[in-house]
Formats: sequence, C-alpha cells, structure tokens
Amino acid sequence: MSDSERSPLLAPSSREPARHSEDAESLESTPLLSSSAAKPRYDGTQDEPHDVDGASVASRDADAASVKPAKSKHSRWPSFIAMIVLAIFALSIIVVAFFVPAAVEEYAKQALVLEPTNLALESITTDGVRARVQANFRLDGQRVQNEHVRRVGRVATWLVGKLGTEQTKINVYLPDYDNILLGTAGVPPLVVSIMDGHNTAVDFVADLIPGEAEGIRMIANEWLEGRLDLLRLRGKADVQIKAGIIPLGTHSISESLTFEANKLPQLPAYNITKINFQEEPIPGDSQKAMAAEVSITAFNEYPVSIDIPKLGFEILVPGCSPYDPFILVAAAVTSPVAVRPRSDVVVTAHGLVRDLPESLTRECPGTESSPLDLFFKKYMGGEAATVYVRGQKQPAADTPGWLTDILSSIAVPVPFPGRSLDNLIRSFSLTDVHFTLPDPGAEPDDPDSNPKVSGTILVLAALPNEMNFTLDVTSVKANATVYYHSRELGQLDLRDKWQNANSTQIPASNGEEATLKIQSRMEDVPLNVTDSDVLTAVIQALLFGGKDILLDIKAVVDVKVETILGELIVKDVPAEGKIPLKPLPRNMFGSIEPKVGNVDVTETSPNSVSIKAIANVTNPTPYTAHIPFISIHIFSNGSLVGEARAQNLDIKKGENTDITVSATWNPSLGGEEGRVQGRNLLSQYLSGYNTTITVKTHRGSIPGQPLIGEALSRLNITVAAPQLRLPGKDEDDRTHFIRDATFHIFSSTATFLLVSPLQHNTLYIDAVNATAIYNHTEPIGRIEYDLPFAAPPGETLTPKLPVEWSLDSVGYDRLKEALGGRLRLDAKATVAVRLGQWKEVVWYYGRGIGASVRP
Repeated sequence: MSDSERSPLLAPSSREPARHSEDAESLESTPLLSSSAAKPRYDGTQDEPHDVDGASVASRDADAASVKPAKSKHSRWPSFIAMIVLAIFALSIIVVAFFVPAAVEEYAKQALVLEPTNLALESITTDGVRARVQANFRLDGQRVQNEHVRRVGRVATWLVGKLGTEQTKINVYLPDYDNILLGTAGVPPLVVSIMDGHNTAVDFVADLIPGEAEGIRMIANEWLEGRLDLLRLRGKADVQIKAGIIPLGTHSISESLTFEANKLPQLPAYNITKINFQEEPIPGDSQKAMAAEVSITAFNEYPVSIDIPKLGFEILVPGCSPYDPFILVAAAVTSPVAVRPRSDVVVTAHGLVRDLPESLTRECPGTESSPLDLFFKKYMGGEAATVYVRGQKQPAADTPGWLTDILSSIAVPVPFPGRSLDNLIRSFSLTDVHFTLPDPGAEPDDPDSNPKVSGTILVLAALPNEMNFTLDVTSVKANATVYYHSRELGQLDLRDKWQNANSTQIPASNGEEATLKIQSRMEDVPLNVTDSDVLTAVIQALLFGGKDILLDIKAVVDVKVETILGELIVKDVPAEGKIPLKPLPRNMFGSIEPKVGNVDVTETSPNSVSIKAIANVTNPTPYTAHIPFISIHIFSNGSLVGEARAQNLDIKKGENTDITVSATWNPSLGGEEGRVQGRNLLSQYLSGYNTTITVKTHRGSIPGQPLIGEALSRLNITVAAPQLRLPGKDEDDRTHFIRDATFHIFSSTATFLLVSPLQHNTLYIDAVNATAIYNHTEPIGRIEYDLPFAAPPGETLTPKLPVEWSLDSVGYDRLKEALGGRLRLDAKATVAVRLGQWKEVVWYYGRGIGASVRP
C-alpha cells in the first residue's frame, strides 16, 4: 500500500492533470472519495466524480461537452450536501488521526476492569507451569474521569466493537535488578468485546516459564527479610491486533507496574494442628533417628488452584549471629497438597533428624549458649522460635530442575510456636535436707561465704503429648529463687556444678498423662539469703507454727538429657514448685538436753574465763547441718553474760556426742547489771538449780552472712543451761559439787569433799562464809574461813574448817544424836573463788548433803 493510500489526507496539494482512466483508478483506492463519487442522486442520475476541492473532474476533461453543466441552479443543493459530508468525513479523519489514539489509550487505561475468577496450575512441566486463567474482562466508562476522553473512548470502542490478538509472548523484567528476566508467559489468541459495559469471560491456558532463578531469589529474600519497599515490573510484548478479520498490525507494548510491599500477598496465617516426635528406624540402617510429623492448616483466600506434588525440604535454624549461615538439622518431605480457591489447605510433612551437627551444639563465641540453646530458650519461653525451610538441592526424580533451583535458593522463615513449660511441673519436693553454714575464712564473693543446702530433689513433670520418644535426665544444674508467702527469701545457685540425676518415664494410662520422674541429689548448694525479715518469718513458722510450711521455688534449670540423638544440654528450662518443710518439735529446746564435760580453761582475765569443753546434744529436728563456725551470745534475764562458739560441727539427727565447743564467760559485757545477773546465774548453776539461759545470734554469728545472724537475733531462744557431768557412781551425786561432809563435834571443825568440774585446771577458794542447816530451817553451825585452799581436778578434801556451833538450836541436838552416824544437811554459803586471773564471789545453796558425824 502506497503512502497516499495510508494517508490520503496528507497528499500534495498541487497535482498534475491526469487521464480519466488514471483518475478513476485512483478514486477506487480511496474509499471515502469513491463512495461519494458513486453515490446515486435523488433524481435518479449520478453525480459526476469530484476532486478533493469539490470541482468536477469531468469539467477538466477534454470530452466535457457531452456532460451536463455541473453548476446548474437545480444541482447546487446536492452538491453542497455532498461537500458538507465530505468535509465532515475529512474532519473526522483528522480527529481520529491526531486526537483519538491518545484519548482512546487514556480511556482504555482507566476503564479497564479485569476480575480474575480462577487460577489453576494444571501441570508442572519441564520448563515451567501450565496454568489455566479464568477472568472477566470489560471496559467501564464510568471509571474515566475526563468527560471528553470518556465520550471519545465510548464512540471509538463502539465503532470497533471487538478486538482480537494472535498468539502472544509476554516477557516480564525487573528494571531495578539490571533488567533480569523474571519470567515468560505464552498467551493464546484472544477476542474480547471493548464496547462500554460489555463483559467478556476469558478462559485460556498459558505456559508460564520462569526466568533467571537469581532474580527470583533476590526478590523473594528481600521480601521475606522485610527489605522490599517497592517492586517494579516491566512487561514487553509484540501484540498482533485485529478487528474482526481486519488486521491492525503488530504493536510493541511496554508497560511498567509498581507494587508497594505492603500490598503484595503475604504468607497466610497457619495453624499447626499436629506435631509428633518419635523414634524411627533409618531406612537401610540398624540405627534410629528422631522423626517428626507435622500437619499445618492454612486458608487460601485467593482464587488460585494448584496440585503440589511431593517435595523435599531442608529444615534449618539460625546460627550464633544473623551473619552466620543457617544450620541444617533435618530433612523433610511433604505429602501431595491440593490447593483450592478460598478453602483450607492442609500440608503434612515428615521430617527426620539423623544426628545433631557440631555447629548446632557448639557454644557461640563469647557466650555460654549454643544455637540450640538459643532456639530452645525461645521455644520453652513460649516465644515463636524461627526455623527456616528451604528446598532440597537434590530433587526427587519427578521434580523439574527449574523448580529445584528456585526452591533451593529461597529460605522461608517459619515462626515455630513456642511451648511454655511453666505448667509442666506437677510436684517438686526437697527431702533429707542438710544445711552447711558459711566458711568463716571465705572471701565475700566466694560461694563458701554463703550457707549451703543439700537435699534430695524429687520432681514429677508432665510430658507433652507430642514427645513420644525415650529420654533420660542424667544431670541438672539450676539457679532458683525461693519465696515465702510471695516474698523473696533467697537464691539457690547450682550453676557452677552439675548435680547427678536419674529419671523414669511413666507412660500414660487410664486417662492419666505421661510423666517423667526426676530424682537428683544436690550437694552443698549455696543459699544467698536476700531478706532477713523473711528468714525470721520462716524460722518462727518452723518453731511455733506446728504444721508444714511451703516455700515456693522458681528455677531456671539446665538439663543433660540422653536421647536417640545422643546427649543434649537443654538450658534455661523454667520450673516452678514447692518445698515442704517439716515443723520443728514444740518442745525442741527442752529436747536438746545439752550436757557438758571435759571442761578446759584456756584463758582468764579479771572479768572473763574462756573455756573449751565437750558437749552432748540431741537434735530433735528432721534436718542435719554442718557448721564451719558459729558464734552466739548468752543472756541471763536480758543481760549479756557471755559468748559461745563452735566450729566444724556435723549435727546429725538424734543424739550427737563429743561436740567440741568453746565459750567465754564475761558478764562485764552487760555492764553492772550483767555482773549481777552473771553472779546470780553462776550461783544458781553451782547450787544445782534448773537454770536457763537465752541464746541469740548477732551480725557476726555467721561470718560473711550478717543478714542471717541479724534475722535469727530476733528470736529469743531460751534453753536449759548445760549440765556439767561430774565424776561419781550415783546419778544424783554427779550433779553435786559438794559430795560429802564430816563434822567433828569435839574439835568444832568440818571437812568437805568437793568435786571440781574442771579436769585440767585448779580452782581456788579464797574465802568461805557458810551455814549448815538441818531440816531446811534449823541451823547447826557457822563456818567462816578466809584462808585460800585449792580444789584441783577430781575429788578434793578441804582443810578442817572451824565451825561455830549453834548450841541452843534443835539442829545441834540432832547432830549430837547422830554421833557415829550420818545426817542429811543443807548448806548456805558465800564463797570467793579464783581461777587464774578471774575472781568472783558466788553464793551456794546445797540440799541433802550427806554428812558424817564424828566425836
């Protein structure tokens, strides 16, 4: 077709005269002109052909004489009408040529409505995917905002009616990624109605061929990592268009689309409906592996249908840092999945863990946690622990290579819902409790500066239903906080040492859940008391409550577990429980029954005496203790009179013998009142009275733990004064310091048999002022003696002490009557005693002293 045929309106304005036959041929090739020239007149004749300017062609011909005049009066109106019609057509051509294409393009962009109704992936081919696309196509003029564009578009599309395309190949590129080819789609011939409001149901099968896997991988990873803000796509295609059977040529189309990341389809929300771990034999191997069965349900909200074949995936977990490569832990295979529009999709996967890689259990640099620890910490804390799913690089036999390339290059993060283990501990108890007080020589930061607790831990934990495999707890260590009535008492720190443990699995039966019984013996676990008031409340409840008290314990436990995969260390497992403590006997202090023997004076001063002795005590409590060092103050009627100390003591249940203690008798610590109370206490004690003393701890009682000493000092613990075990055959005699007496009537003297409680030191009596009494009321005689004499260890016979008889008393008469025999007498005395540098004046009241009467 010539240029004049394509653009008749652009032909040159000056022409050469042409022959009639050539003009006729030219007119036939120009439809608008030829139709007007051939149109019959209303009078039954035909108009002559006209030029573009409206002049008669015949008037220019040499044979024009045979033709009627063209400008007769009766022929002007038809000619004029013809001229007007030709002008309108000419104007229309100009508008269509210059204005309509832009307007129609704008109209098509705004009016286009494409509603996908279904997308079904019919099959996966060796090159790509064959998809069936169903959609509704129409142009809606109401969507066009510009009124003039809307009118022109409607007219133009009405004139055309339908458009068709030939087989088309569409290439999609990524302009922001060096124009990487994203994919290719082969679209079959289509015919659509472009009239305003006419709907065309489109239904065709297209072959979708993915482009470069690297481009798909980059986009997918940026989207999954949240780094994709915008996605620009550019589509290019050479489209052959036709209107009916009239070809409209081939047009190169290039369109760009921009998608905002928040408007891209998101991974659907899913629900893990089933998860089960169990031991499973490895195919072709005698060993076993850990198998996992997982079922996931998600809702497909898109009109997409696809049948996904069985696929293989790798399960990975993060490394120590975000920059470390992922760690492969398992291989998984999914069952075939049927995806249907707007319905639930169920995916079932079977995973197998053969062993745990070293990189998974190796501690991260600068920390004490491994990637496995970090994963378990989130999981068991109830948080979502992220795992990554990636296609296997070695595909199944029926998996196309292009699909493997794509899936193996994309790691999809999958939040794995955590499982809080806070409520899995069914019971927690501590038995056979043994306490160890702090080491006095330990530094403040040394664990030995804290009291320590030993005991047998019994834990009964529920096993989650999904754990159907054998496990054995071999060791535990933990950091636990102990509470009493929701107030923190202290902390038990087992972090530094693994405690041996053993466990027994109890399977579910009769509707009861499966449980794991764990037993561990903790040895010398430091207890850091953080609140002395709480400790006081606990001790008071033990002493006076009369019933079991419960301590709450919240712990973070590290567990060594033997499984089919080998030994695992699971760190930071939360555990809660209660520690029941048995109350102390109500008569505990009366049951202690302290007895002191083998007293050795180690040091004296004018105000004090330091001794070392062997004591026997009874422990009526269900607890045992080791005491490296303890110091307690001794009070009498509220006044401080001395201090007792002990070290390296092992207190067991029941009777404890040969306990070495040291004490300092120093009433001057309580001032003048202390001296008075000390003298009275010592006098009562020597006289055999049932004396009591009050013992209290103080801030220095337990070195390095002033809070414990301060807490215990608020308790007034009153106990019987320790009994001195004196030599003698008779039990009654072993409690009397004056064992026997002999009165000489004629010489008016008396001698006494004394038994010293000291086995290594000599006690001196500097003065005696005493009265012998019969029948508790009748005086017999009086002794005043101011010459010192010694009372060495063991039995000692005093010198003959002068006696001034009460001659007119009944007691003296009874004394004479007992001449040559024996008589029971009482004695009241004030005695000045001396031990080394220490001196004191005490009073003594002895009853039922056996006395011999001699002439």
